[in-house]
Amino acid sequence: MDDRDLDTLLTGREAAALLRLSERTMERHRAVGTGPRYIALGRAIRYRRRDLADYVERAARQSTSEATQ
Repeated sequence: MDDRDLDTLLTGREAAALLRLSERTMERHRAVGTGPRYIALGRAIRYRRRDLADYVERAARQSTSEATQ
């Protein structure tokens, strides 16, 4: 995947499907600030693939004793 692919904008539904989360869970994460970075284009919410990849990377753990974000 090249850098242009990482800048592709996804809808909330597409981002949720990629992360295997519900759209409602994505909405909750946005509301409390615990989810991936997003872009608000007026009322439209979009996610960059690179921000979703960063979110997944930050969530990676090796042990249950590691602190969560």
